[in-house]
Amino acid sequence: MRQIILDTETTGLDPQQGHRIIEFAGLEMIGRKLTGKHLHLYIHPERPIDPDAQRVHGISLEFLEGKPVYAKVAQEIADFLRDAELIIHNAPFDVGFLNAEFGKLGLPPVHELCANVIDTLAEARDMFPGKRNSLDALCDRFEIDRSNRTLHGALVDCELLSEVYLWMTRGQESLAMDIDVEVPGALSGQDIDFERKPLKVARANEAELAEHQAYLDTLDKTVKGACIWRALENPAPAEG
Repeated sequence: MRQIILDTETTGLDPQQGHRIIEFAGLEMIGRKLTGKHLHLYIHPERPIDPDAQRVHGISLEFLEGKPVYAKVAQEIADFLRDAELIIHNAPFDVGFLNAEFGKLGLPPVHELCANVIDTLAEARDMFPGKRNSLDALCDRFEIDRSNRTLHGALVDCELLSEVYLWMTRGQESLAMDIDVEVPGALSGQDIDFERKPLKVARANEAELAEHQAYLDTLDKTVKGACIWRALENPAPAEG
């Protein structure tokens, strides 16, 4: 399935209060590999940016001067996302903003546009209950290099999230990787002869046969009649 690693930056925290998307980034992944196809846009919000939000992402209104407004890029974003499975860290936040922007223009909401949404934050909380599960914390946990990330930016966060997602969903791949590890002294399939050899039959000698008969005599006395071994050795003739 075609997957899109997605992130946005915004003017504030709540689209219901009129806050808007100012940066959109999506990386395409197919078969658990990034294809190189991506969509990255800066968008003029047509409103001020909250100072607290700007301190997080570092995007100023002056930087966005001359960038397209959302109405100019909405269809391009919708076409890029169509029928894909979205992978988002804290999905309700980004989906809420996308739905608000699409709704203003009469475009369908994300759940109609896309095949599915995976929230990596919710999955991380299930995997690591009681621990910090921010994108930074997960990068540290999985030893993913984030030295180039000084501020939150949608594109760099998508790149980091793609690595986090692959670590979180390794599943059977980790077993396959372990199989390929060479262990010193371990036998490989080429070292083992799988050809079936004829079984060697060791027959009892005279002394062993005499000892067996003596043991059966003891059993005969115990059960007051022929023991089962005698019956098997000397079956009664069939009635004719």
